Amino acid sequence: MPRAVLIANPSASQFTGGVYREVVTALRQGYELETLWPVSGAETLRETRAAAERGIDAVFAMGGDGVAHHVANGLVGSPTALGLLPVGTTNVLSRILGIPQKAADAARSAIGYEALPTRCARIEAELDTGHLTRIATFSVGIGFDAAVVQAAEQRPHAKVRFGGIYYATTAVGRLMADWRTRKPNLRVTDGTTPFDAVAVLTQVHDPYTYFGRVPLRIVDHEVDGLAALAVDELAITRGTQVLTRAVLGRSHDDRAGTQVWTGFDELEVTADPASPLQADGELLGNAEHVSVTDDETALRVLRPS
Repeated sequence: MPRAVLIANPSASQFTGGVYREVVTALRQGYELETLWPVSGAETLRETRAAAERGIDAVFAMGGDGVAHHVANGLVGSPTALGLLPVGTTNVLSRILGIPQKAADAARSAIGYEALPTRCARIEAELDTGHLTRIATFSVGIGFDAAVVQAAEQRPHAKVRFGGIYYATTAVGRLMADWRTRKPNLRVTDGTTPFDAVAVLTQVHDPYTYFGRVPLRIVDHEVDGLAALAVDELAITRGTQVLTRAVLGRSHDDRAGTQVWTGFDELEVTADPASPLQADGELLGNAEHVSVTDDETALRVLRPS
């Protein structure tokens, strides 16, 4: 019987003891199962790496996108598969990949899934605290997007309770407070097309969203690879236009003040001064230089084909 480790976050918004017991019972139908309860993202990363080094077949992340992010990064480059058991607020990655949104159903389904290579974005960043290597499973944000995450983290209980509504109101608050008058401090390029921006968002899969079932899109067509959007200013009119077009699924590449890159090999961002950086809604720090590349071999996920 294959071996699996279940990493659970009991503080996730939809976590209950009853759901946890259902998940354990379901997974034990197909796996020799260990259970772990890490108390931080750093501990989750360490425990996941240790499981991969022991040759565990799958590590299941029972929580929200934060737990999934840390487990995924612990599995990078290993044959151990990521299993997703969504009990978080928005569960972006599991929605994108077609995983059932009830954790017990996801556990039962996972037994029949294949471990499939799944696109990620590889991040190499120079932070004000040193060098960082990380993968993102659905988004990378530099500037405004990451500043919203930074602000949201100041009230974690509101984040759990109100989910996408809290992110939306936090975004409006940061925009009105100071970002609508910010001048571009980011130089962004794919090696051929440079652009000065206040915000850069890279989308790993189409679509993705922080706002539950409301999808956000950078372009209006399917992209083979990563897609990125940069905006040169966020005055009220521009910010409203960008968000409206993203929700309606309209492309931004024909709009003044925006730049879109699709299917690129590498996107480089230099920030002066340093700007906040986020991956999958997890704040990584303040970055002076960021490189984002497409990686289709770093991670395998138990998911529908």
